[in-house]
Amino acid sequence: MKYLTNVTSLGFFPDACTGCERCVEVCPHAVFVMSGKKAALSDKDRCMECGACARNCAFGAIAVNAGVGCAAAIINGMVTGGKPSCGCGDTAGECC
Repeated sequence: MKYLTNVTSLGFFPDACTGCERCVEVCPHAVFVMSGKKAALSDKDRCMECGACARNCAFGAIAVNAGVGCAAAIINGMVTGGKPSCGCGDTAGECC
């Protein structure tokens, strides 16, 4: 599933990556893949900003503003029983 293009807060710093593969293991949307001996982004726009990758990267190679965007919208929609809304202003409901 893709969300909005070029809006995710995900930051990846390949120089800090050690190739431990933890981000590949924990990302629910396969945003990371292994490329050689290091991780690489497969599709940054698939990121739902859950923060699993950043919380599990012991080397500081990943930063994300977790709890915002589509991940928060989906969770809030489930909790309230309403339609997910990330506050982006999309009235067609295509962002989440």
